[in-house]
Amino acid sequence: MSGGHRTLDAETAGRLVEQVLDRLAASGDRAACDAAEELVRVLMDFYGAGLARAMELIGRDPQAPARDLTEVLLGDELVAGLLVLHGLHPDDVHTRIARALDGTGQPWQTAGFDPATGVLRLRLTGSSGCGCAGTREALAQTAKDALASLAPEVTSVELEAAAKEPALLQIGAAPHRAGGRSPATAP
Repeated sequence: MSGGHRTLDAETAGRLVEQVLDRLAASGDRAACDAAEELVRVLMDFYGAGLARAMELIGRDPQAPARDLTEVLLGDELVAGLLVLHGLHPDDVHTRIARALDGTGQPWQTAGFDPATGVLRLRLTGSSGCGCAGTREALAQTAKDALASLAPEVTSVELEAAAKEPALLQIGAAPHRAGGRSPATAP
């Protein structure tokens, strides 16, 4: 296995978890022991859901070439998130950022990513609302949510000002003038 991860079989992993829980129980801190047991349950549920999803996705077409199955797995947020969590996702951070942002339905353009600080600078390439602070905050949150599982290296999102959009020109009927004639029929 790559990424410096050691391989554990189910028996060894179970034994190690039990040893840690036993040490916590021996400490006499019941709250810590309960929290640790809850943590184990949550993680088991998370991994179980990911494995179930992977099997479901693979089972849809077990004769598909491995490359196609890999793309199917990478296209699933839960499975891809597990792969990222363990350093097993085959895409680099920039590809994962692009993949995550593509899923938001917004026309993002990456203006830069600083891996040292985790700051991702984005700009929208199309219209995205009124430009008010509330809309900008909602857009930044949309990007953060999309990036959370696929690119956890991104710790902050900064939106750069987009090119100024032209002011909205409203065209309506002209008011009636005295004498009942509209400007279009006036001499």
